[in-house]
Amino acid sequence: MLLVALFLGLMMAVQYRLSRDVERTVPIQRVQRLSAQVESARMERDRFQMRVTELRNELDTVTTQAGLKPLKEKLAQYRIEAGLVPVTGPGVEVSLNDSNTALQPGQNPNLYVLHDEDVLRVLNELRAAGAEVMAINGERLLSTSEVRCIGPTILVNKIRRVAAPFVITAVGEPDTMISALKMRGGVVDTLQQFWGIQVTVRKMNQVTIPAYRGSRMFTHAREAGGER
Repeated sequence: MLLVALFLGLMMAVQYRLSRDVERTVPIQRVQRLSAQVESARMERDRFQMRVTELRNELDTVTTQAGLKPLKEKLAQYRIEAGLVPVTGPGVEVSLNDSNTALQPGQNPNLYVLHDEDVLRVLNELRAAGAEVMAINGERLLSTSEVRCIGPTILVNKIRRVAAPFVITAVGEPDTMISALKMRGGVVDTLQQFWGIQVTVRKMNQVTIPAYRGSRMFTHAREAGGER
């Protein structure tokens, strides 16, 4: 019995020594270290997820407050003014095309075709009459937009060339804009009577103008008194 007990004790000691040596080997230690890192990353992820949920709940609570309604309305107005969203409303549609008058010998044909200055005069008249949003052939115009003559076409917003007929759409009070355009001696009267330019003005119950497609980057302009 004594010999059996000694043999079993020796075997258990050898087995414990072997298992401890195996645990100390590099592969086993690396697996244990990686497992610990994975568990730590999982716990950290759970903490972040809980924080995200808390922040979302706070955001939902804040955005549903009645005090934010004026700010939301002001933001929507700024987005319209910046041209970031399409707009719709009552307005007018003005179609401009070159003259179809038969030229007499010696007459300058350039006087009977549309130029950028003619289009600008119509745009300025519409702005003065209260046009809120305008577009030329579907190209949204902003306060910084430009209309330039490029050969037989005009360049709008530095990105799109359009040729006659030019279709100007404007959102605003239709009757006021039509009266301003058609006043005696006004822009439409001058274009039609002197140069035979074809002008059609239509009252529209609903005008849809797309969002601005160009880029708006201010490289040099900064808020006065702000950080440089």
